[in-house]
Amino acid sequence: MATAAELAWLIPVLPLVGATIVGLGLISFSRTVSRLRRPTALLLTSTVGASTVMSLATLWEQMTGAPNHEQLFDWANAGTFHLQMGYCVDPLTAVMLVVVCSIAFLVMIYSHGYMAHDQGYVRFFTYLALFSSSMLGLVVSPNLLEIYVFWELVGMCSYLLVGFWYERNGAAHAAQKAFVVNRVGDFGLLLGILGLFWASGQLDFQGVATGVEAAVADGDLSRSIAVLLCLLVFMGPMAKSAQFPLHVWLPDAMEGPTPISALIHAATMVAAGVFLVARLEPLYSLFPQVQIIIACIAALTCVLGASIALTQMDLKKGLAYSTVSQLGYMMLAMGCGATTAGLFHLVTHACFKAMLFLGSGSVIHAMEAVVGHEPVLAQDMRLMGGLRRKMPITASTFFIGCLAISGIPPLAGFWSKDEILGQTLATSQLLWGVGWLTAGLTAFYMFRLYFLTFEG
Repeated sequence: MATAAELAWLIPVLPLVGATIVGLGLISFSRTVSRLRRPTALLLTSTVGASTVMSLATLWEQMTGAPNHEQLFDWANAGTFHLQMGYCVDPLTAVMLVVVCSIAFLVMIYSHGYMAHDQGYVRFFTYLALFSSSMLGLVVSPNLLEIYVFWELVGMCSYLLVGFWYERNGAAHAAQKAFVVNRVGDFGLLLGILGLFWASGQLDFQGVATGVEAAVADGDLSRSIAVLLCLLVFMGPMAKSAQFPLHVWLPDAMEGPTPISALIHAATMVAAGVFLVARLEPLYSLFPQVQIIIACIAALTCVLGASIALTQMDLKKGLAYSTVSQLGYMMLAMGCGATTAGLFHLVTHACFKAMLFLGSGSVIHAMEAVVGHEPVLAQDMRLMGGLRRKMPITASTFFIGCLAISGIPPLAGFWSKDEILGQTLATSQLLWGVGWLTAGLTAFYMFRLYFLTFEG
């Protein structure tokens, strides 16, 4: 009987098959498929649900001591050049599969009600399934080239979803901005991947690290060039995970529907950058100066995101800048060599940030009945206040999310932030101080959001 790891290739394939079937139907029989709202939503949600069950089984296998699994096949052979594609399952893959699948599954269930009256309902679910499949493919990729393919697919899907309401000028401009800013990072990533392949002759993660280390030791590659290649690769995560100065696209991405804001900010696009840095930890650990640069950029991003969040009157943009700050926290851990702590915060952040965004969607949906379908008004916290009496369940869940992201024990954010700060202190007292300052600012701006929206 096949193990869960051996069947893990189905996890990204199932949503892709569903999205392909519905997408081709939309292209060929647009009116007919658009009317089949419930069947298409059920089909696509079921594929992601099946992937969620399989990802949980894969994680359970890894937790019980199952060996890592890798399945590769030759994609291209030319002389001494051999390119293999396939999938791999290890503890990092298993954790990320569960995070992406579970958040995507819950977002799709939520979207059934949130997007019920939207004319693009079927198209939205198709994009969601394709987005989820792209991120899942990225997670199981065994080498840098395959990661790059899915990396670009994630970027394309984010463009489609941020600009979902393309008839609005704000959404169209936000989608273009996200696309262009991420192309800047992706250009650096592609150059870095090509450079690392030239230097090491390998594309798999451990092989690249080993090859670069040997090339530097033998004098075939100067250390400064190796550092430059590492930084070029880091440009990709800088853009995807909204690190300064490539953070500018993320707040504008709030022009998309709220469910996709939850998915982008919790489990997919922004998590891709942190995941890639974690994957390349064997390479980055060879060059302390690269880790220092990553940590400094992350520390600046932490403070920048938190300080801008203090001034926001738009509910979703306040949460967006909160995400920028928390991504800085994760990258700070990566730069300090605390990969496990950074991934721990990625997992905890995915849970409470998804809850916060879906809660904000509930508020915005209710506000639209009062102020109309104008995002500027429906998301303006100055027009809210006292909503706890009208929406007690939403207020309670939002309050719990605020406690978690603020690091209040015994909730999840406390444990992950504590681990990051502990590891940072061992590296640099200055970075530790920045982390503490950001933690305080986080509590302030999150409860500012809560009180402006639900109290008063």
